[in-house]
Amino acid sequence: MNSGDAASDLPPETAVTTRDRVRQGIVLVGALLAVAGAAWGSGAFGGTAIQDAADGALSATATPVAPDGPAFSIWSVVYLGLVAFAVYQVLPAQGANPRLRAVSWWVLASMLLNAAWIGVVQAGWLWASVVVIGALVAVLAVVLVRLVRIPASGVVEAAVTDVTTGLYLGWVSVATLADVAAAPTASDVGELGLGASAWGVVVVAAGAVLSVAYAVFAAPRPVVAISIGLAMAWGLGWISAGRFGGPLVDETVAVAAAIAAAVALVAPFVAWLGRPREVRGH
Repeated sequence: MNSGDAASDLPPETAVTTRDRVRQGIVLVGALLAVAGAAWGSGAFGGTAIQDAADGALSATATPVAPDGPAFSIWSVVYLGLVAFAVYQVLPAQGANPRLRAVSWWVLASMLLNAAWIGVVQAGWLWASVVVIGALVAVLAVVLVRLVRIPASGVVEAAVTDVTTGLYLGWVSVATLADVAAAPTASDVGELGLGASAWGVVVVAAGAVLSVAYAVFAAPRPVVAISIGLAMAWGLGWISAGRFGGPLVDETVAVAAAIAAAVALVAPFVAWLGRPREVRGH
């Protein structure tokens, strides 16, 4: 029996197909282009930085829920993880990997949406940016659902899928809160009649609730759950830091954001410990 016969004897779900190879190639090329485009569009290679686009509507001092400047350094880690994912999924041995089959197209879609978000912000279309980043969170939520449903085959796979997706989703979720707050402010809608501090507390409280929801849902996969919590705690923590100091001080929002950050950090561990002992290792 030759190797071709052996391959034909594999179950359909484990045999690598032409469709798998096409997917691997497109995801690799698309991911590299999307990450490069996003880096260029965000001002990494010159041009207008995101915080300066749209008349500064997304700057660190634009609204009470804008993360302070250093928060955005997490993008470097996320982009590195996305490149690692793209390279890992194209390896010949990963062609029929069921987990990568389930999420690769969705991860690519998320990268394209991220690049699109940068584009619409640079164009000054803030309300459109809210729609795009909402779609980005929805796509990453689909990735999360599929990662929870299908376990990783090893530590490396967990790192490039669970850690990358967790950091990505957690940070983008916080960025969505900031975007949702920025659009009405830039449009002179204000804080929906609540006042800046109350509106800021509502927004960061929503972040805390969302972090708990992620933690409970992703509890079966603690690596992704903890990664989401870390990224959300990072973003919410920098909202707090920005409101305790700098030109836009708001101690009410600062305290609320600090509490929300603590909730995001602790929630994955509480959710995991709350699972039956016999299933924690699965």
